[in-house]
Amino acid sequence: MRLGVLDVGSNTVHLLVMDAHPGARPLPAHSHKAELRLAELLDADGAIGEHGIERLITITHDALRTAEDKGCEEVLPFATSAIRDAANADAVLKRVKDETGVDLQVLSGEEEARLTFLAARRWFGWSAGKLLLLDIGGGSLEIAYGIDEEPDAAVSLPLGAGRLTAGWLPGDPPDPADVKALRRHVRAQIARTVGEFARFGRPDHVVATSKTFKQLARIAGAPGSGEGLYVERVLSRTSLEEWVPKLAAMTAEQRCTLPGVSEGRAPQLLAGALVGEGAMDLFGVEELEICPWALREGVILRRLDHLPTP
Repeated sequence: MRLGVLDVGSNTVHLLVMDAHPGARPLPAHSHKAELRLAELLDADGAIGEHGIERLITITHDALRTAEDKGCEEVLPFATSAIRDAANADAVLKRVKDETGVDLQVLSGEEEARLTFLAARRWFGWSAGKLLLLDIGGGSLEIAYGIDEEPDAAVSLPLGAGRLTAGWLPGDPPDPADVKALRRHVRAQIARTVGEFARFGRPDHVVATSKTFKQLARIAGAPGSGEGLYVERVLSRTSLEEWVPKLAAMTAEQRCTLPGVSEGRAPQLLAGALVGEGAMDLFGVEELEICPWALREGVILRRLDHLPTP
């Protein structure tokens, strides 16, 4: 069957169309993205303004038309931290449903972490042993750990690259004092969770998902997307530590010249690097591997798991 996953995230609204069947690997058929940056459209009270709501409705209409054109039998719509944390989340969800018919399911941070972990486990398989997963989104950082498909521990922290950039790094390039303050804030937040994971022992394999980690790995020398899904892509803590001061000294325009860095993501890359570096350091991770699958694939896999067996 052909399924569509409509992901309303902090940075983009992404429709991923996949051909999926129980027991088989989901195959991507089409991808439709539109930049929204909800995390940057909040007013002083933390609410999504009228412009942001109207833009979300327009993009949702476009995604539905695309899903219909591509033959989707079902669309699975969900939203993450940008709407989850908005002061007017209920009103936004009602407007979207009333004007598009789409009932956006707001995932909790823990659900987001668990579904992303499921995708990583299916990608790497049982032979990967105990997995530690890190995922930096626009609004939050998800961390999960476990040996099965359901993690033993899963947390979500308000350490997304877009959120932190908007709240902590107003300069371009940023003021060194702001970078130092953000680094301290990030590490204090992550340190509170380390003990919850440490009691399970060291992981056998550490993996990361998200555009932020993919771009950090790319600038550190990992193969580009043109070389395919199955090429191993790793990011070492040493490389990341070397890149943080370089990114801090660059403007957003200069970061755009780095391999694999898009114009829309360039302003957030430093904040993402500080989160990645802090997580790897505090969890004692020397190297991690980039996982091609993430939350959208996890949503598809969970849906397939609930289909009746033919």
